Amino acid sequence: MSQTFEINKTTKFNMKIIWFSLLFIILLGSCQKRYEGKVIAFVGAKLINGTKTDPIKNSILLIHEGKVVDVGTTNEVTLPDNAQIIDATGKYIMPGIINAHGHIGGTEGLKGGKYSRANVIRDLKLNASYGITTVVSLGGDGQASFDIRNQQNTKDLKRSRLFVAGDIVVGNEIEKVIKTVDKNANNKADFIKIRVDDNLGVSNKMPKDIYEAIINRTHEKNLRLASHLYYLEDAKSLLKVGTDYIAHSIRDQEVDEEVIQLMLEKEVPYCPTLMREVSTYVYENRPAFFDDPFFLKSVDQEILTALQDSARQKRIQNSERLQSYKTALKMAQKNLKVLADKGVNIVMGTDSGPAGRFQGYFEHQELQLMEEAGLTPEQIIYSATGGAAKALQLKGIGTLEKGNWGDLIILDKDPLKSIVNTTSISSVWIAGNKIQ
Repeated sequence: MSQTFEINKTTKFNMKIIWFSLLFIILLGSCQKRYEGKVIAFVGAKLINGTKTDPIKNSILLIHEGKVVDVGTTNEVTLPDNAQIIDATGKYIMPGIINAHGHIGGTEGLKGGKYSRANVIRDLKLNASYGITTVVSLGGDGQASFDIRNQQNTKDLKRSRLFVAGDIVVGNEIEKVIKTVDKNANNKADFIKIRVDDNLGVSNKMPKDIYEAIINRTHEKNLRLASHLYYLEDAKSLLKVGTDYIAHSIRDQEVDEEVIQLMLEKEVPYCPTLMREVSTYVYENRPAFFDDPFFLKSVDQEILTALQDSARQKRIQNSERLQSYKTALKMAQKNLKVLADKGVNIVMGTDSGPAGRFQGYFEHQELQLMEEAGLTPEQIIYSATGGAAKALQLKGIGTLEKGNWGDLIILDKDPLKSIVNTTSISSVWIAGNKIQ
């Protein structure tokens, strides 16, 4: 009798072990996420996620169906059995760069007025090769750009993303400018863009009553307005009327407390476009970057030859207007530092795209000019990633967080040590697709 009791007791104990083991296996399986289809796992890098949080050392970044599904340290993220492992040990990952002010598809060589669908695609692929994974095109966008923009939310994307403003709104007749706003709105533009500038006295400036009417109409259409400007007083007036975005530096004089408070109170982002100033005078001589392999990988030799034409160089050297932009650049950099220190939303942009403003390359030069102005690498990276996306309300990009698109750059050197290290590109990925 006692022997039977001992056997039953042992059997029950063994059954408990079996059931607990099965339960453990079931729970373990439920903790390990399973993904249908391809999963890419970037393993071992120091990861900058595009927010203001500290970078993640020895990270794992999982991308599935083009989007981030998990990110963290190797102790926090479990690798799925079917993951394609990308060994990024010793490298640095950051979100793809956002150019918050560019222009797409309008040039061929040094000739403008060449807008076409083919040129839009060409420019977006060029930007992607430099790690510029998103371009906000502020004007000159034809129907092809809208169509291309509408097709970019796909896991198969292999070019930069595009956001558009359509036709730039210019002119002094209210009926005409309102008609342009309505046209852009009907196309579902992401922004409306106006010019309030006299090009240093060579053109007529848009009057206040006109841009006030444009801004009001833009807001009626639930859109945001970006302002091209130069002067401090115009910036103040536009901010008071309701502009949503200052798309160039204030360059005529130092910013004052009034304009700073207006930008802070209204949370209006500020885009310095420092390389726009450089592009006006830099070809007075042979630029140093003409010897930079990072630049030369994508430029046509015929363009370099044309830009070194002696007659062209002399025209730039002898132009008082173009030479004045050297002083404007210094003022722009000084104002950028003040505004950044005061907490204004800074977004990186270049105004690249027109002839002689080299897309992809100029964005990296812009980052370096921002560092020269006194901004830290952390500030600059944020302005070109998560900060730009947040300020401009660009959804699903800018940070490497769960649910966002897998747009990223893998670098050989740490961009937090020096922003020039953004040029040490090992590879670029858009929606989890390797671009180069």
